[in-house]
Amino acid sequence: MDLRRWHYFAVLAEEMHFTRAAARLFVSQPSLSQQIRAFEAELGVALLDRSGPRFALTEAGRVAAAEARELLDRLDRARGVIAAAGRGDAGRLRIAYTRSAPGPLAGDLVAAYRGRHPEVSLELETGWTSLNLARLAAGEIDVGFVRPPVVAPGIEVAVVGSEEVLLALPSDHALARRRGRLRRAWIASEPVVFWPRENGPGQYDAISAQVWPGGVPRIVREEPEDEQLMRAVAEGAGIAAVPEHRARGLKRRGVVLRRLEEPAPVIDLGLAWRAGTVSPVVRAFIDSARRGEAWAEG
Repeated sequence: MDLRRWHYFAVLAEEMHFTRAAARLFVSQPSLSQQIRAFEAELGVALLDRSGPRFALTEAGRVAAAEARELLDRLDRARGVIAAAGRGDAGRLRIAYTRSAPGPLAGDLVAAYRGRHPEVSLELETGWTSLNLARLAAGEIDVGFVRPPVVAPGIEVAVVGSEEVLLALPSDHALARRRGRLRRAWIASEPVVFWPRENGPGQYDAISAQVWPGGVPRIVREEPEDEQLMRAVAEGAGIAAVPEHRARGLKRRGVVLRRLEEPAPVIDLGLAWRAGTVSPVVRAFIDSARRGEAWAEG
């Protein structure tokens, strides 16, 4: 059906006057009259009662006027939604955090994006670097926070922030009583609690190279994530290197946090997504993260 005729009839039903309706539609009165008759023929029913000096709406005409307005309003909404989707202002975005970065770095980015794109539905979950990369490759999430360096075919990564790595020590450890930054030579032979390298090889190697330049010493215990790692430190199993926000968020009785001498070890936070063409919603989030808009929000 010709949507233009629905529009013409809706305007005529509002004005109830051919001359005013034609002027509003920027068409001639004869042309409008012809289009209304064609509309009636298309529907197979009379919409106007032309028996008197002024026309009136028939019962079918009153129903058609209401339906025309609803149809046109719906069309306007559809245009708006489609345009918003094209700009990245509407749709769905599936995001996975990484457990090692619970602080403001990732959270502020997501909050800033949510504030700028309130019509986008966000689906948030938490994983770790290797899991997030696997889920990206499988198409189960749209973007994922990871700990670079990352090498994964078909995946792109941008560094969006960084934070210092702290040492977690048992509170009764001799080094826990020292003030100021600790020297690397003092921890070179200390037993270490770490998480499995396969969880995030890039982060594992980056931390190791900066904290123990001569190579990671004896690892006495592996724990699947930082919460269990901090518990192991509290139990006196060994020392651990943990990103600052994670370490402070999980700090528990029996654990002391200390900084290392300069150059302080630093770990990056990255945003990963599938290479190639991405949806406008994903592109908007990537661009926002790359510009560091979370921190600009202050």
